[in-house]
Amino acid sequence: MTGPLEEQDDAATPLSEEEKEGLIPSYITLRRELNEAEQENILEGEDWAFSRKRNILDEKTLNTLHQKMFGNVWRWAGQYRRTGKNIGVDVYRIPQDLRQLIEDCRYWIDNGTYEPDEIAARFHHRLVWIHAYPNGNGRHARLATDILLTSLGQKRFSWGSANLVDPGTTRERYINSLRAADNHDIGPLLEFVRS
Repeated sequence: MTGPLEEQDDAATPLSEEEKEGLIPSYITLRRELNEAEQENILEGEDWAFSRKRNILDEKTLNTLHQKMFGNVWRWAGQYRRTGKNIGVDVYRIPQDLRQLIEDCRYWIDNGTYEPDEIAARFHHRLVWIHAYPNGNGRHARLATDILLTSLGQKRFSWGSANLVDPGTTRERYINSLRAADNHDIGPLLEFVRS
């Protein structure tokens, strides 16, 4: 029998034993309960994010957003991961790579390098690629991207118009579009985010 933190699809980030110990609600015994608790916390984080204008191109704001989204569920929310994962940059590179992403994104905006949707898609892809936190990186990156879009005067992405946490066709399309972007093909991700 597996616990709620072992039940994952192949795209989920596995947690270390120390990270699993960071679970705050003691009542959680099923993956469904964990997903519900996280979703409730994410909605609180979303309320915080859009309660006023936020500068998402700021390392502290990115970390605070993660904490607001997951801080009721995980003790390590908003803190960079300290273990290697099946995705993401090496742990020691996280702060440096985040700062580089922020600077790149500011440059793209200031110089009109790409259209707003492409700036946001590239920001999202890189944020997921860095994988700064033990878990919740995709959900964090999607909300951070939506904050960026609204700051650029654009509508939020539809993200395939489905729940991307649960395994399914839409999640598979999302993962495949990220993998295409890993190989320098941003097209599938640009198509997916507005579908």
